Amino acid sequence: MQKITPFLWFNDNAAEAVNFYTSIFSNSGTGDVANFNDVPSGPKENVMVIPFTIMGQEFIALNGGPMFKFNEAISFVISCETQEEVDYYWNELTEGGAESMCGWLKDKFGVSWQVVPTMLSKVMAGPDASGSKRAMGAMMKMRKLDIATLQNAYDGK
Repeated sequence: MQKITPFLWFNDNAAEAVNFYTSIFSNSGTGDVANFNDVPSGPKENVMVIPFTIMGQEFIALNGGPMFKFNEAISFVISCETQEEVDYYWNELTEGGAESMCGWLKDKFGVSWQVVPTMLSKVMAGPDASGSKRAMGAMMKMRKLDIATLQNAYDGK
């Protein structure tokens, strides 16, 4: 078991969210579900807590009610090797959600994600300071990040 596990508070759609996430990411699955009928004061047959794994990372989802909402203060970063990966995760996670700037998005549950090509750190912190500035300028105009455009900006093309 990992030492730190993200715990996600949903209003009443934790099972839907878990099914959504585990359908998108490889190496995913769910653990034993705790239902509110296991708690004397809870409503019968409603999912309370679902442990789940996406890409080997453990999470826990809770149907905790409407008191708390997700915001951009916490996001999950998906490191992508190829543009195809960027496109896949971007398209899947923005379905029913909202695009933002610089590779950020909110999924249909309000969870914030960053879909980031691994090459971004190389052009942002590369040895060519002018190239890094150009790449940053290019990124600031993008919603979904485009690897070729970022590389071309860094290279001065």
